[in-house]
Order: sequence, then C-alpha cells, then structure tokens
Amino acid sequence: MPNPKYAAYEAAAPYFDLIRGALDDLVDGEHFFDIITDDTAYEVLYDFPGWPRIIKGRAGLMVAFRGYVDNIALQSADELIVHKTDNGRVVIIEYEVHGTIISTKVRYNNRFCSIIKIENRKIAHWRDYMDSLAAWNALTTHNH
Repeated sequence: MPNPKYAAYEAAAPYFDLIRGALDDLVDGEHFFDIITDDTAYEVLYDFPGWPRIIKGRAGLMVAFRGYVDNIALQSADELIVHKTDNGRVVIIEYEVHGTIISTKVRYNNRFCSIIKIENRKIAHWRDYMDSLAAWNALTTHNH
C-alpha cells in the first residue's frame, strides 16, 4: 500500500518503484525518499527545462519532484539493467520510463543511466544521464 506521506508523488510511482526494486537489499527504507540521505546530492548531467543541474538534500529533491509530477505522469518504468560494483557501494542502473506530458497529452518515453553511490545503506549521491532529445521532443510537441 502506498505511503500517504508521498501521495502527491503518485505520478512518478513507476520510477520510484523501479529504483527501490533495483537497489533491493542494499538500502533501508520503503519509498525512494526514505532511501536517500538528508544531504544527498542529485546531479543531472543534461539540461532539462525547470530542473537544476545539482539538487542538494532530500527536501530539495522532494520540491524538484513536485514540479516533475505536475508536468509528467508516468505509466511505467522498465528495461531495467543493474550493475553493482565496489562491493555494492556503487550501483549503475539503466532503465526506461513511459508516460504522458500532462499539459499536451503527448507521449513521453525516455532512457536513463544513473550512477548511485550508497553510504550507510542510503543513497548519498546520484548522477543521472538521459536521452535529452527524447525529452525535448516530448516537451516541445503539441497535440492539436
């Protein structure tokens, strides 16, 4: 059953569920926001409108994801490939997300690669790569 504390983030649930499953027993906590440190660094190595390049801390990440779920509703996340290295302290995941841009109803499909550093059974650092062209195309296409 979803945690009511995170009900506002339901539109990103497929992403959060995929990440939680990918990290399995390497981290403690039920929801994505439970498995990150208070001072985590979430770094995106691409330009995405309205999304900062580095987000510091759980609170900052929760604010950023509020903007995300106000604009994109995910229907699924899949094609997961997990690479564990450095005795489980670093996890590299590849995955896809599929959803809809809420304002235009345009389909949104994207591919990601994320490098996750784990300290004390929590995500301490996240570095994200994505298909920027797929995002740009979805965000600049309008249904008529």
